[in-house]
Amino acid sequence: MRRRYFIALIGGAAGWPLVARTQQSPASQRIGVLMGLSNDDPTGQRYVASFKRGLQELGWIEGQNLHIHYRWVADDTERIRASAEELVNLKPNVILAHSGLTVAQLQRQTRTIPIVFLHIVDPVATGFVKTLAKPGGNITGFTPGELSLTGKLVEILKELAPRLKRVAIIHNPAQAPQLGMVQAIEASAHTLGLAAIPSAIHDAAEIEAVVNAFADVPGGGFVVLANPITNRHRALILKLMADRRLPAIYPFRYFADEGGLVSYGVDAAGQFYQAATYVDSIIKGAKPADLPVQQPTKFELVINLKTARALNLNIPPSLVARADEVIE
Repeated sequence: MRRRYFIALIGGAAGWPLVARTQQSPASQRIGVLMGLSNDDPTGQRYVASFKRGLQELGWIEGQNLHIHYRWVADDTERIRASAEELVNLKPNVILAHSGLTVAQLQRQTRTIPIVFLHIVDPVATGFVKTLAKPGGNITGFTPGELSLTGKLVEILKELAPRLKRVAIIHNPAQAPQLGMVQAIEASAHTLGLAAIPSAIHDAAEIEAVVNAFADVPGGGFVVLANPITNRHRALILKLMADRRLPAIYPFRYFADEGGLVSYGVDAAGQFYQAATYVDSIIKGAKPADLPVQQPTKFELVINLKTARALNLNIPPSLVARADEVIE
């Protein structure tokens, strides 16, 4: 082996083994990244940074042996369609797709280019994969958990706000998995003796109207599901909850980091880091059909005590003890 390596050095790049040339050629491999967030969103940038860190640890350096084509689409339907088409036309080795809206559009565009998704709650029901263990097509990825786990959100909110009588569920009706999540929350709310009111939204105006109307009756709280719409307008949502003094829970920690009362869900940035392993495997020849959809093994509970105090909520010590992080 050492003699062959010496001969390769003497012979120059033309004499290098094929694998070595592939790894050393500038930007020899290409991947696409389709993000369901805007490019000025710090959370999206943190996700991408986590993904790139995972790639670097596997030997992939952007601009050296890898070129990454980024598209940031938020909840703009036309931009999602156009960006998906652009990435497919580039014929990359693999496309990383964030959010159900981006994956659905990519699926319409290609059945051959490998796709690794993130944050798809029920990829089987949406038709992205055949089963979690054997996806069977050109799509696989990472899910934030089963639908039934969504019901845990309203349980935690009730612990934080014992006087809670009813909850509004802010969701995007254009995403089928969110309807399943709404049903799981309704079932959990019913068990707790709470009224659950699904509140579909499409834009900032509808968000504001829903919150203001619901706030007029005492004993209300919110479960805010994450989707491109609520992500883009989360500053508005957090302001409305603060102004109307409403308790609310969210599925990702960036809501709590930015002033939300509490979040409970998967480590999203961690899943982006993990996604690098699937991208690496696919570049090296693995097929998405054979890579099982990964489910989380850990969920983060983050409580914002500053927000709790502003809402005059006394957080139970038992809940504080269970929290992964408490924001002072």
